[in-house]
Amino acid sequence: MTHINKGKPFPLGSSLTSQGVNFSLIATNAEYVEILLFEKEDSICPKNILKLDRKHNTGPYWHAEIRNLNEGCIYAFRIKQKNNGINNNYEKKVLLDPCSRGITGWGSYKRENALEKHENTNSCLKSVVCDRKLFNFKDYPRPKHSWEETIIYELHIKAFTESTDKDESCFKRFLKKIPYLKELGITTIELLPIFSFDPTDAPDGLENFWGYSPINWFTPHFEYLSNESAEKNREEFRKLVEECHNAEIEVILDVVYNHTSEGDSQGPAISWKGIDENLYYFIGKDKNYQDVSGCGNTIAANRGLVRKLIIESLKCWANELGVDGFRFDLGIALSRGENLLPLDNPPIFEDIECEPELIDIKLISEPWDCGGLYKLGNFPSRNTFTWNGHFRDDLRRFWKGDKDTAWNMSDKIKGSPSIYKQDNIFPKSINFITSHDGFTLKDLVTFNRKHNFANKEQNKDGDNHNNSWNHGIEGPTTNSFINDLRKRQQKNLLLSLLISKGVPMLLMGDEIGRSQGGNNNSWCQNTLLGWMNWDHNQQDLELLNYLKYVIKIRKKLIKIFNPLFLPNNQNHEDIPRYHWHGTKLDSPDWSSWSHTVAFSINKGKTNPLVWIGLNAYSKSIDFPLPKCKYNWLKVIDTSMSEIFEPQTVNEKTVLIKSRSSLLIISEELFGGRKNIF
Repeated sequence: MTHINKGKPFPLGSSLTSQGVNFSLIATNAEYVEILLFEKEDSICPKNILKLDRKHNTGPYWHAEIRNLNEGCIYAFRIKQKNNGINNNYEKKVLLDPCSRGITGWGSYKRENALEKHENTNSCLKSVVCDRKLFNFKDYPRPKHSWEETIIYELHIKAFTESTDKDESCFKRFLKKIPYLKELGITTIELLPIFSFDPTDAPDGLENFWGYSPINWFTPHFEYLSNESAEKNREEFRKLVEECHNAEIEVILDVVYNHTSEGDSQGPAISWKGIDENLYYFIGKDKNYQDVSGCGNTIAANRGLVRKLIIESLKCWANELGVDGFRFDLGIALSRGENLLPLDNPPIFEDIECEPELIDIKLISEPWDCGGLYKLGNFPSRNTFTWNGHFRDDLRRFWKGDKDTAWNMSDKIKGSPSIYKQDNIFPKSINFITSHDGFTLKDLVTFNRKHNFANKEQNKDGDNHNNSWNHGIEGPTTNSFINDLRKRQQKNLLLSLLISKGVPMLLMGDEIGRSQGGNNNSWCQNTLLGWMNWDHNQQDLELLNYLKYVIKIRKKLIKIFNPLFLPNNQNHEDIPRYHWHGTKLDSPDWSSWSHTVAFSINKGKTNPLVWIGLNAYSKSIDFPLPKCKYNWLKVIDTSMSEIFEPQTVNEKTVLIKSRSSLLIISEELFGGRKNIF
């Protein structure tokens, strides 16, 4: 006989007690709630069903403590809705606990059986009771890199590890790649979604590989794990974070709270929809799901109970599993209110900023959604950095040789003051050239147009506006001149990224010339097309060594390239200042036909510390150098294939070859040595 007590409404989800397990669920419109207990993960029917009556209901919460249950217990919910027309009734559906920290049943799961007309008890996913122990920050403290010094590396955990030893899980394989990332010089990894998602949420014949299709906000995805048990899965991810912390590498998660895998009104009922669809989703008076995610639904993050669930999820990952930050997919969608109207002061971000358990967490967001809302410099959160899509576009257009690009290029180098007006002392800008969305760096200089036929959508998917340039031939070529030019352009773009004010982000594999064959939307490519290439014979080691070198220079000169000063120090004489030049000193050319940018960063008005020249023109150009108290030393010339020892510049001018860059540094910064490191 199963003993059941009234239980408590908090904590949400399933939690171990001294007598068993407490269950708590938010279901504002439920007539009653059933807790289904299963013997095994592949059980086709529950061994016990416990119906909760009104004594187990406090406000919006349904709760019960079931005695003699233990960690590892497998359970699910069924909900009978009130007959008031608010929610559709999915009382036959077996539903995941939205707060479950473990999920099982993947071997028998069938997405089609979660649709409205199907009973799914023999093919449902099930929740697992897990311990909620906190991460061991005493032995594995957060690296806590300042934003000033942060360099982000965006990667997909499976794509990054898939071509290595497949006898281990993705998380375990990743541990062996940490030294590679450490040597590269990055400070922070940003993982594409690892929330549990449905790989079958894709058109026929395709696989959802990226994971922007969550079925739960608390559980690591099963395909990345060893799956010995739910608790060992959590330990497996903790181990990844521990080893990253040991290497002084932060872990940021790309999180998807703007929509779920349940789609629109015709989609499956896996969890939220069957529990309380009119609470969790924006639904119009016509009963149609409102959508600014492009995925069929939009989470109603303006509502208090929904925000509570999001905050609990963030706290789970940050405090139980140790992650150091979050990047919100389509984050501005979370700022929408009823009928999808944008809110000037959305409560979700204020809640996050006020939560003491999230006070030292890094926050990043996409500032756009699929409904046309775009708030970059005016993103409605004081502590959130934003992906700067204008930075990406302006750098690409400049090096592509477009007109009217020189001024915009200078704006992005100095921290996008045209966008981040109030924060330009240290702009909250995540600068990037490439990301998982779009071309890789190699493809950016190799293709004029997308080649997405492998996605089986007749090349209709993916962005058509990429600001890419193939340099004369579409795709790979044996033409050595074009290949050299493409290599130089990759170096130019990487240098431009790493000398700009803001937080730079690199895409997995760009450092070794990874190509996706011109596919700019590889969301469904769990193939060589989407994987990292670990074969040294196929890696661009010249580009890899170059990027390592540029990162070292950025770190050495971080107080010059990316200084962090408080507003009350704005007029301090030591703040580096930009001085713009051209083919004549102090005479920058911002005309529409200009394809060059030259500038020095000075200490005070008359002491230049570095000089940088960027020539995107088709011809070589001479540039005068400002007078320096010490010798000028050339440290980077992208027209040269090899890294070289710093070279003294004795002339008053320097020649920058066509589509090349120069970085010249005052000997003052070398301390009289020719080895800056």
